[in-house]
Amino acid sequence: MQDRNGKGGSIEPLKYPKSIAFIVSNEFCERFNYYGMRTILVLYMTIKLGYNDNTATVLFHIFTSLVYFFPIMGAIIADSYLGKFRTILYLSCVYAIGSCMIAAGAIPTLNLPAQSMTVIGLLLIGIGSGGIKPCVAAFGGDQFKIPEQAKQLATFFSLFYFSINAGSLISTYLMPVLRNDVHCFGELSCFSLAFGVPGALMVVSIFIFVAGKSKYIVKKPTGNVIVEVTKCILHAISEKSKQTQRDVSHWLNYAEPKYSKQMISDVKSVLKILLLFLPLPLFWALFDQQGSRWTFQATRMNGDIGFTEIKPDQMQLINPLLILVFIPLFDCAIYPVLSVIGLKRPLQKLAAGGVLAGIAFLISGFVELQLQKTYPVFPGPNESQIRIFNGLPCTYELQNFTGTPESNQLNNLGLFKYSQDASLSSSKLAVLSTSAPNCESYSTNLNITAGQSDSFFIYGDKNQPSIKSFEDKIDKSKSGNPYVRVLSNLNAVNEIRFVFKNGETAKSIPNDSIEQFEVVPEEYTIFADDIKISNIEVSLGGVYTVVLSNSSSGNAELKLHEITIPNTVHMLWLIPQYFIMTAGEVMFSVTGLEFAYSQAPVNMKSLLQASWLLTVALGNVIVVIIAKAKFFDSQAYEFFLFAVMMFVDMAIFALLAMRYKYVNSSKSDEAENGIPIEDTKKTFTNNAFQED
Repeated sequence: MQDRNGKGGSIEPLKYPKSIAFIVSNEFCERFNYYGMRTILVLYMTIKLGYNDNTATVLFHIFTSLVYFFPIMGAIIADSYLGKFRTILYLSCVYAIGSCMIAAGAIPTLNLPAQSMTVIGLLLIGIGSGGIKPCVAAFGGDQFKIPEQAKQLATFFSLFYFSINAGSLISTYLMPVLRNDVHCFGELSCFSLAFGVPGALMVVSIFIFVAGKSKYIVKKPTGNVIVEVTKCILHAISEKSKQTQRDVSHWLNYAEPKYSKQMISDVKSVLKILLLFLPLPLFWALFDQQGSRWTFQATRMNGDIGFTEIKPDQMQLINPLLILVFIPLFDCAIYPVLSVIGLKRPLQKLAAGGVLAGIAFLISGFVELQLQKTYPVFPGPNESQIRIFNGLPCTYELQNFTGTPESNQLNNLGLFKYSQDASLSSSKLAVLSTSAPNCESYSTNLNITAGQSDSFFIYGDKNQPSIKSFEDKIDKSKSGNPYVRVLSNLNAVNEIRFVFKNGETAKSIPNDSIEQFEVVPEEYTIFADDIKISNIEVSLGGVYTVVLSNSSSGNAELKLHEITIPNTVHMLWLIPQYFIMTAGEVMFSVTGLEFAYSQAPVNMKSLLQASWLLTVALGNVIVVIIAKAKFFDSQAYEFFLFAVMMFVDMAIFALLAMRYKYVNSSKSDEAENGIPIEDTKKTFTNNAFQED
């Protein structure tokens, strides 16, 4: 045997490409940016941009559908026009601009149009992230010489998917911490930092990628199979309409002689698999709601675990963590057991995964039913809720009102509440003093509004009391933090301060302010100027009113009223639905990609992988349609709807699968095929690229 110089001896092994370090580092930064931004996205839309849950869900899933639609465009651009290097570079710049736009829009002091910048930024990220998705792993594969570096290529994919795991896991944990625990620009949250850090890493990823240019092997574009297959199908349809007299066994045969028999045969095989793909988008409609509906569900739950507090958006971390455990567990234990009962075929596993997703949504629906017990009770369209707070050192008996109260007595610092028909624009109220000297009785008309919670505060001097009114916001905050309102009737006081245990002032408000504000769940000491009054504790999801008054002896005192009960259902009750959904993902996603890869003709594997990503895009479109339709007022019923749809969908899929005839994959298929595109639906090594 001769070496490279023609002399005798063994062939010198090729060195590991230095360019791989740049590609893997670039991928880490890009995935950190994508998953970090995506984790906090829906909460940003509701907390800062003012969208309701439904609109935020629609925008989130439109964005996700774009991310999984543009891989097809990116593959066509890279393979037919620009090549992989320039496609990655140009679209990464588009990607970075979108990330920076969202981060800049989140800085309140800049007074930028945050909503518009976010929507445009998400569009650019969708184009950029989706466009480079099929290119990065393939570009890394181009750096190796096959078959001489086959083993080194395998280690590259391990490194590549490790970088995906690391980037996504770190950012999914860290960004909610930056969002919630860092306070900036005078606000409780710091979305600008939580978006800015991933955005900065995306810019860094571009510099890293460009820095390795001199070390890359850059191949010229050679054409794209997606384009060729599309042309073949369109040509067959065109010829079929022209040649009505020609008798052929299959309509695709009309593509002859322009396209070879092998090409036509391969397209036929692909279409058989694509038929099986038709029911699959619904799985992703359920799966991707982990980032929207399930995150909103977590905001209405209690995350306190003693030593720390789980952030609602951190619950998304459960899925990738479980994936790392489930992949080897299923391969070593679950699948051998399932094979004993006859569940061994890929399509059987795929259907079982879909059923598990449906079960996960049944569980989420039952959890939502429990959560509804902690939600505020809003007045009906022709009803008004009335609350009267007493800031005077007097006890009153309330009479002549219309409605049914819990009691007609109103004590010092107390709360009197009732509901009444709002067909009348006012409620006549007689306030009779029953105790304390110099507390005058009087009567007044309370102006009320249909469908609204109206509150009234008795304050001033007990000899000449006054009433101030305001609309009471009883809904829970979008962030999950408690809402607090202070009603103060203290004399000669400038400000009311909420002070942490460490002595730091958390919130300071003017003594006469009645504005509702958000605080972190904590125990606070209340000060009137520098005078300590008492301690209060507020919890996640609660809505509270603090009434402050001077007692008959002249001392300041307070009482905390719970307007809406705090979150009592713990976030850990979400683990079962995440557990089952992740098990479903392993059986559905991993098996589905493996099936498509093994059943596709040699030169059609990339087309099937692109089609698989397209099912993700279509699944998110389904969520958009159902969210816009708003079939139910109850979120629980919407979860049940998705579950039923999933069960019906998998029944249809099972019928299609029963008619499918498997083909035997060969090792030569795998050797001849190009580098697989990145599967970003999972943060684990893609088993679909291993031998079946």
